Amino acid sequence: MSNWYKITEVDNIPEMGARVIEFGKLELAIFKTKDGEIFAINNICPHKQGKLNDGLVHEHIVTCPLHNTDINLENGSAIGEDYECSKTYETKIENQQIYIQIP
Repeated sequence: MSNWYKITEVDNIPEMGARVIEFGKLELAIFKTKDGEIFAINNICPHKQGKLNDGLVHEHIVTCPLHNTDINLENGSAIGEDYECSKTYETKIENQQIYIQIP
């Protein structure tokens, strides 16, 4: 069974940017897109171990700062030649608080 955990306020995440949240042994990048959507993904790129929170955000994609591979924030899939995926986590917003679902 999965549980929802409050991790931060929406205003703590910059538009078109990210913040790192450590949750237990997980290091997560919490992204906010231009349209205000919130995404949570493992912060470490599975290909070159780059910190995804340092990448460029465009639409629902983050570009790894080490090797320019685009990663879809919705499902963690790499776009292009790389094939490994990053783990994503479901998010929801209630009363301006971001919650993440951890299995």
